[in-house]
Amino acid sequence: MSSLNPVAPRRYDRLTISLHWLTALLVIGLFASAQIWGQLEKGTPLRKELQALHISCGILLAVIVIGRLLWRLTLGRRLPAANQGVMNILAKAAHVALYALLLSQIVLGFVFRWAQAEPFNFFGLFDVPTLITFDKSMKSVFGGLHEQVAWVIVILAGLHAVMALVHHYGLRDNTLRRMLPGHDAI
Repeated sequence: MSSLNPVAPRRYDRLTISLHWLTALLVIGLFASAQIWGQLEKGTPLRKELQALHISCGILLAVIVIGRLLWRLTLGRRLPAANQGVMNILAKAAHVALYALLLSQIVLGFVFRWAQAEPFNFFGLFDVPTLITFDKSMKSVFGGLHEQVAWVIVILAGLHAVMALVHHYGLRDNTLRRMLPGHDAI
């Protein structure tokens, strides 16, 4: 809380907080589902169900990430930087990198599926149209990139979480609390 403005909010707004944690849950779930189905025999019902769930959750992630960006760029609550100097620059760079990686991953997920030339849908509610067709030989390229970007996201998000804990328990500042729900998260 700023000493110059005693009524300044200490937390992000509820929508920002909700979208942040939904993104985190989806990223973990998407990564875990891909790791689990990778251990299952091809063609098994569980593997196919996990893949369908992965695709639907990936589409949901796309909507949430785009919504997050639009909210952040327009109406989302702005808080003063939690840190100064190099820590502030590193935090901003990590956030930009996470957004760029998430957007890249979303695009790669769609083009990978389109390169597979197989239909896909959103939780069985509607089919996703093929907007671009690719030669099937691109399937392995897009699939490999999709997997590599997933690992980078998980590693960077893990570092993001570790740093939030360092701030909370080591530096004992309000960095983590700003993204936790609370009475002033309106």
